[in-house]
Formats: sequence, structure tokens, C-alpha cells
Amino acid sequence: MIALALCLLAFGMTRWAGKRSLGLGLVSLLLWGYLYGIVRANLENVFCHFLFDAALVGFYLAQKNAFNDPADAGRAAALRYWTLGLMLWPALLVFLPFQPILVSLVGLRGCIFFLPMALLGSRLKSEDLMQLCTGMVCLNLLSLAFAAGEYFQGVPKYYPYNAMTAIIYGSTDVAGGFYRIPGTFANAHQYGGTMAASIPYLVGGWTEGLTRKTRLLSVLGIAAAFLGILMSATRQNFILAAAMVLVVVSGTRMKTSRRVLFLVLIIGLVGVALTNERFQRFKSLGDTDYVGDRISSSVNRGFFEILFDYPMGNGLGGGGTSLPYFLEGQVRNPIGMENEYARILCEQGIIGFTLWLAFIVWYLSQVRRVFSKGPWASSRRLVWTYCVITLAIGTIGEGMLTAIPASAMLLLGMGWTSAAMRAEDARRRPVRRPNQVVAQPVWPAHVH
Repeated sequence: MIALALCLLAFGMTRWAGKRSLGLGLVSLLLWGYLYGIVRANLENVFCHFLFDAALVGFYLAQKNAFNDPADAGRAAALRYWTLGLMLWPALLVFLPFQPILVSLVGLRGCIFFLPMALLGSRLKSEDLMQLCTGMVCLNLLSLAFAAGEYFQGVPKYYPYNAMTAIIYGSTDVAGGFYRIPGTFANAHQYGGTMAASIPYLVGGWTEGLTRKTRLLSVLGIAAAFLGILMSATRQNFILAAAMVLVVVSGTRMKTSRRVLFLVLIIGLVGVALTNERFQRFKSLGDTDYVGDRISSSVNRGFFEILFDYPMGNGLGGGGTSLPYFLEGQVRNPIGMENEYARILCEQGIIGFTLWLAFIVWYLSQVRRVFSKGPWASSRRLVWTYCVITLAIGTIGEGMLTAIPASAMLLLGMGWTSAAMRAEDARRRPVRRPNQVVAQPVWPAHVH
């Protein structure tokens, strides 16, 4: 009953917040995404698997009018068609008798449930982004507090051993035989992935914040995100974080004082990592033979065999989508490999795989929007960098489209960076002319 009550609470809370604003709705949604892993692990109830789903349904219902907003029709017209196409094909596959209906429905969720986040991302305004940044700061600090407890007291204090935590207890490859730290998430990869996904928005809150308090909070959130990535001991997310550091240092326009502060922050984190062996799992990236073997096995093993043996796919849920433990035994002819695109091929066949490949090519072709000048330009570039690297990493791992809440954040970012900036945001700052002093605008209290 507690798990069912939490699902209803998540639905109601996210729907209430989403009606107030898109930004508040996103913060509420992320709250349940951050808590999903630790709640599910400790309650061990079937309804806990649907906790984030309930929150996302409430959020979608709160934003239902936004999907038909004529003001955004021109800005995101192509994105609307791509979203519809990517959702329609998997929906048709449910009616084919490849897998039991419950397995197919869970697989359908993994294929389409987060896709509308891209459309909502195209509607983000400055005030929504500032609300989102503030919420991320609080959530990152909350998760870091749990991570610190797991670091000093041990993961078993927070995560009992059961079917939902088996992946956590199987990850004891940190120096000294310690566990990878999951924070409040279902596993360490989702913790590190979510922290990496939050960094671009927090950098935006730092560079675009109108008050010193807002900028300081954003810096704290950035520090918490980088520490979380180190504690999660996940190499892919370390690569993501390193790439974003390079973009900030080399490709972001900011005041000299802020650049120095950012460099001091990074140097401090590097010092922490180099003095603590538990934070140094990323060093295995220097083993070129291991990395080469890992990439080769993930990208090449069995891909063409799957293509020839299952040209129409093995059915939704039959190619590697994460299933609840009580459905895993019902999958017919289970196949899969550690490659997100192979998973799409396994489940949706060549048609679904081609649709996704074409969508990614289209997304990359919108890069000109990312590098246009204007407010939030630095954040947009970082979000684009995060999305592109995540799409590339999908060739050597699974979970790109099913991680909670990182997948929702990925698609939100793809939607935001593939659409043109909203007109009111593009006009937000006055143009400074030579030899002319322009007063900074004073915004109403409710506008950021």
C-alpha cells in the first residue's frame, strides 16, 4: 500500500507542479527520478517499478496543451514529425505476436515513453531553465549526501540485497574491492549519468544567473555533480564530464574571474581524485588494449547476425530492454548485446533501427542552432556536447533510452538544442554598441 500511495503522490505532485510552469514540473519529475532507485530497492514492491512512470504521466497530463501550442508549431515542426514516427512504429509492433503482451508493453515503454520530453524541451524558456537549475542544485546535493553516507558507512546500509539491487552488489571493482556508489539511484551508472546530464544546465545557471546567490548555488551544484561522477566510478560518465570541462574552458565566453573560479574548482576535484584510490577507476581508460577490446566486442559482436536472423526484430522487450524481475522469465528467444543500437535492432527490426539512425543524423544537422549567439548559448553548447557523446557511447553500452531519469534529460536536451531559441529569449539582452554604455535591464521578480 505504501508503494501504491507513493505512485499516486508522484502523479499528483508532478501534475500540480507542471500546471504551474514547465520548469517546476521538471523539478518535480526529477525529484522522483532521483529517489526512484533507493525507494524501489527498500520497498521491494511491484508498484515501485512504476513510481517514475506515474510521475511522468502526471507531468505529461499537466503539459498536454503544450503539445498543440501553435506558437511552437513552426519552431519545432520537424521535431514533431520525428517524434511521431519514432513512436508510431513501436506501437504497431505491439500487435505482432513476437513476445507476450506484458513483455511487449514494458518494451514499448522503453521505446517511446520518454520521447515526448523532446517536444517539451523545445518549449523551454529562460524562467523554466532557472527553475530547473535551482532544483538540480538541491537534488544533486541531496544525492551527494546519500553518496557520502554510502562511502563512509557502506552501500548495504542503504541498499539491501534483493533482485532490484543485484547489479549494485555485482559492481565491486573499485580499488580495494569497494562498491561503486549509487547515491539515490538504481545503480552507479545512473547516478553518474544523471550528474553528467545536470552539469550543462548548472553551468547555464552560473553564467546566466542574475544574482550572486543563484550563481553560487549553481557552482555548488556543479561541484556536487563532479564529485558524484567520481564516487560512482563510471568511466563513461568521466569521459562526459571531461569533455564538458574542455568545452567550458576553451569554448565558453565568460568573465575572467569566473573562468579562474571554474579552473580552481576543477583543479581541486582533480586533487581529490588523485589522492583517493577509490576515485581512480577512470585510469583504466589508459589501458588501450582493454578499451579496444571492449569497444570492438560491443560494436561488432553479433550485430549482423541479429540483422540477418531477425530483420523484423525479436519483439519489444525481447532484445535487452530492462524488465522487472518477475517478467524476465517470460521473454521468448532472448537475445541482445551491450550496444543500445543493437537493442533497437533486436526489438524494432531494421525499420526501427533506420528511423533512429535517420533521426540522429537530422539532430546532428541542426548544429547551427547550437552555436548561434544569445542567452544560454554556453549551456546549449554543453547540452549538445552531452547529447552527442551520449549518443556515441550508446554503441558500447545499454540504457541510453531507459535510464531513470537520465534518458528523460537526454531527450529534453535534444529537443531544446534542435529547436530555434524562443523569440523572447533571443531578445532578452540589449545589443551593446561601440562607445555606448547600456544599463542592465531590471526584470520583474517573476522573470529570470
